[in-house]
Amino acid sequence: MQRSVWAVIFGTFTLRFSTGLTGTLLVYYLADLPAHGGTPVDPIVVGIFGAVFFAAELLLSPAFGSLGDRVGYHRVMELGPLFGFVAVILTGLTTNPWLLGVTRALEGASSAASVPSILGYIALATAGDVALRGKASARFEAATLAGLGAGMVVAGPLWTVVGPVSFFLNAVVYVGSWSIYRFAVIDARADRAVHHEHRPGSPRRYVAILRASHVWLLAPTWIAVNAAIGLWTGQSIFQLVREPPPQFADQWLMGGFTPVMISAGFVVAGVVFFAGLIWWGNRFRVFRRTTIIGLGIAGGAALALAGLVVNHGETLPLVVAGLAIAVAAAGLFVLAGATPAALGLLADMSEAYPHDRGAIMGLYSVFLALGQIAGSLLGGVAAELRGIDGLLAATLILLAVAVLPLWRLRAYEHRIEPAPDVPPVVAVAD
Repeated sequence: MQRSVWAVIFGTFTLRFSTGLTGTLLVYYLADLPAHGGTPVDPIVVGIFGAVFFAAELLLSPAFGSLGDRVGYHRVMELGPLFGFVAVILTGLTTNPWLLGVTRALEGASSAASVPSILGYIALATAGDVALRGKASARFEAATLAGLGAGMVVAGPLWTVVGPVSFFLNAVVYVGSWSIYRFAVIDARADRAVHHEHRPGSPRRYVAILRASHVWLLAPTWIAVNAAIGLWTGQSIFQLVREPPPQFADQWLMGGFTPVMISAGFVVAGVVFFAGLIWWGNRFRVFRRTTIIGLGIAGGAALALAGLVVNHGETLPLVVAGLAIAVAAAGLFVLAGATPAALGLLADMSEAYPHDRGAIMGLYSVFLALGQIAGSLLGGVAAELRGIDGLLAATLILLAVAVLPLWRLRAYEHRIEPAPDVPPVVAVAD
């Protein structure tokens, strides 16, 4: 891939590193907020904060995606780090829950500004090359997950050493992300003179594309999968570090873990997931996208079932607990394939609208945000009712929901092509 694509992917890593670092630091901050002059918070509040982040991403992604189609993807990418910079500075300056909610909205705006433009750029750069698209999709997901994971890993030791000062250090990373997008990325469309029969970025065209395309066949499955993942965003860390309620004393994973221990666990899980991303990303020519997604859902179910065993592993033989951990690792490896497969499928759909890729790829953030909002809110309720067991049970339910619409998507997978009622955009060379 060309230098700019690699720069975009590296910028994705640094941006997501800051996102993961901020989100995890905030959980540690909330768990110990009274010590910093704030008031105690409960799991419901943590879930609401997660929902606020993704609500901002949901509402703003379509607009920023269309803006990228209009003015150039690399220009809109630069806005993301700026929103994040402001967010982390404000977070380090306040303990007010309402202001912290505002900072989560700014973090959501950061993702909404950058991700659709990054995906539009990748979809354009890999047009017509299935193998390259598979690798690029996997590398984007790998950069995303590696960045988020690295941020989560670094958060524990960093919080232990410097506490809230960590937020200000993270602002420096956001400046680095902005510099990458500003100076290392050249918009692939900048050298093209393009005539649009329908002006890109207009609300009428965006609505017409959504009505005509097949993206809504992917929506139910991808929203449900993201909701299952969203159950664990922030909420799992909060459950691992807070003082466990007496009624959950039989759950081994409830409470008693330090930030450093959690970081070590993220390292192991991140290595397994990253390996799965790379392996499945190189299998786009071998397996259909929906096959990889279906296997990923099955892997997620195996992971959740094994997690239930591990959560009550104190009373089980060591061999059984060890086997459950091995099954969980295998499930995580297989689950990793679902994300690049869904991204690749969405990129395939964007081929019908070559000059509106940012708008189409912005739906990645919309579906992710819808799922994460539902998962964050459901996760708060599930954790309040049954702790880690509640999170695992809710995960299984959501994965079951994700399987049902997948079969309809599979039946139409081979029919993804330009829709007749939205005229194609014709490029005219100078």
